[in-house]
Amino acid sequence: MAQRYSIKHEIAYYECDINQQMTLPSLIQVMIKASEEQSDHLNRGSSYVNQLNLGWVITNYEIDVDRMPRLGEKIIFSTLATAYNKFFCYRDFYIEDEAGNRLVTVSSVFVLMDLSTRKIKAVDEEIIAPYESEKIKKIKRFNKMQPLSNPKTSPFKVRFYDIDSNKHVNNAIYFNWLLDVLGYEFLSTHTIKNVNIRFDKEIEFGNVVDSYYETEITDNKDQVISRHQVKVSEELCCEAEILWNKL
Repeated sequence: MAQRYSIKHEIAYYECDINQQMTLPSLIQVMIKASEEQSDHLNRGSSYVNQLNLGWVITNYEIDVDRMPRLGEKIIFSTLATAYNKFFCYRDFYIEDEAGNRLVTVSSVFVLMDLSTRKIKAVDEEIIAPYESEKIKKIKRFNKMQPLSNPKTSPFKVRFYDIDSNKHVNNAIYFNWLLDVLGYEFLSTHTIKNVNIRFDKEIEFGNVVDSYYETEITDNKDQVISRHQVKVSEELCCEAEILWNKL
């Protein structure tokens, strides 16, 4: 059975929006911190993986939100590497309050990348063994996203501090590009219910990113879907669908 690892985290002022809710980029950063601490605990941290000229890359998230953590709350972030096959590793995250109430559930997919060729490598059994993940044959599929029909767009320049140790844009930065384009009025009056996001191609320092988006009111008039694509020179790098509840 996969090993579960948990950290406690008090939600800080700088991690929250104007409604004192934890932002999605901040949530992702603490999640990744929990997974990195587990890897360090199992002696499979970044230094171990980098010595093999490899790095972990995230390809998918599916995020279900009951509610976002709030300013000052003491939250438990738990994670376990549930399964793997030849190329893909599956990791779940559970975010709970001190009473054990589930706030957010996240399913994710990781792959190993060769740091020289930038190509995906087969999963190394020696790397994954300490996590006690289940070995499976099938590939887990996420929901297919609808194409954008009449999107708006906004450009962003990739900054030095957007880049992580894998020498590409950290995945948490993508959420800033996805969300910022929706504007103050929308973001201050809506909260995230579900996110489906896929990372297709890495983005590097100096690239100019175009963030495309459109919104659609659902049959439930209190919910809105936003659809997103992030492109560099018309090449798709990331796409996402986000379901929002009106506050």
